[in-house]
Amino acid sequence: MKAHDFIPESYWRKNYDFVKTALPDANIFVYEENGKIQGFIGLINNYIAGIFVRQDSQSHGIGRALLNHMKKQSDALSLHVYQKNKRAVQFYQRESFTIICEQIDEATGEKELIMSWEYQHS
Repeated sequence: MKAHDFIPESYWRKNYDFVKTALPDANIFVYEENGKIQGFIGLINNYIAGIFVRQDSQSHGIGRALLNHMKKQSDALSLHVYQKNKRAVQFYQRESFTIICEQIDEATGEKELIMSWEYQHS
């Protein structure tokens, strides 16, 4: 909710059960340090369903480490990110993701970007 403060909290609470039931369909990779989960990434096929890093652990390379782990296992990745989540958009662009197109998320009315990354063969 902190990363998406432009979307009402009620939206996230209303979709909690859906997310909970969708989790078993995703491959979840966890970044753990000192016995505590610092972040995780959820992948459905080659689609990044979500990447989250604890707020007090952000900007320490955890998100990059999670993405790099996924890049080693796939030749292509895609994701959706809200345009207003500027920090996330900039992060993905730094990590070589490109914007494929823009669309409106019908559930929230917010503009989202569809981004992708592909392995560049030498």
